[in-house]
Amino acid sequence: MATPRYFVDADADPSALAGQQVAVVGYGNLGRPAALNLRDAGVDVIVASRPDPSADTARADGFEVRDVDEALASADVVWLALPDEVLPQLLDPATGHQPKTGALVVVSSGYCLAYDLVKLPDDVDVGLLAPRMIGGRIRQRVLDGDGFSSFVSVEHDATGTAGARLLAVARAFGALRRPAFEIPAATEAALDLFVEQTVGPELGAAVLSAFEVGTAHGLPPEALALELYLSGEMGATWTAFAEHGFFPGVRLHGHAAAFGGFIRMADLDTDGQKQRFAATLHDITSGAFAARFQQELDAGSPTRQAIEAMIAGDDPLSAAEARVRKAADGS
Repeated sequence: MATPRYFVDADADPSALAGQQVAVVGYGNLGRPAALNLRDAGVDVIVASRPDPSADTARADGFEVRDVDEALASADVVWLALPDEVLPQLLDPATGHQPKTGALVVVSSGYCLAYDLVKLPDDVDVGLLAPRMIGGRIRQRVLDGDGFSSFVSVEHDATGTAGARLLAVARAFGALRRPAFEIPAATEAALDLFVEQTVGPELGAAVLSAFEVGTAHGLPPEALALELYLSGEMGATWTAFAEHGFFPGVRLHGHAAAFGGFIRMADLDTDGQKQRFAATLHDITSGAFAARFQQELDAGSPTRQAIEAMIAGDDPLSAAEARVRKAADGS
């Protein structure tokens, strides 16, 4: 498989946005750092939002806030910084929420495009700009003079300027300070969902199982929470993978850790794990997961109650966390 093309600051022409106004739709985890970074880069930015607390935050940050319909109708570039499940309703032609002819519509996730959940007019450009970093850290990294990894792609070029404008937006956002790889929306969606639904659950289950077994056999719950993740050492391990490479990162630990991990890996059913992962990837790429999620939304998101109950914080692990934080605060 060929390595995807990538883009850096030098590949973008900031003048592609000259005289153009960018509307950032939504002012949450991604919309706020997007709007702030673009404004710092000299881009003409407005925020489109419903009348809610996030709109108040945008005004406090000095942005003009417009109704979503008004912003879509006037902006030259529309960045949709909203959750995937919101976009189909927002861009439903029956609601009248449509960008103007010739606008560039930027999506932050390939999900809705990959599964045909939104219908955009043929006379607008469509691009993907998907940062691989959480919103708060995006802002801080740019302030620190650093960057973050991203995926970008032109999904539809009605004007002939989609690529130039998309790269100009990416550069102003800070996404080209590190290479941004050209990945189609369908591939970005598959990558995102695949890792979320394979590595994520495996790690989560491992943490919960280790805590349950360890405490059942007399290990202090506070110490276990610290050892598992609360100290930050595990996060630093993943950071080391990013900085040095996955296998070189192993050398940053002692031989006892490397030896123990090596022999215990042999006990794992990796063949079964690969089969589960392959089945998960097929479920994602076939559209079956997207269909199931849409059914969940249509039913009023009943699973959300189970998720909220699970993370409510009234469990032994959360209690151990609270005691560790209380000790750290000296109270």
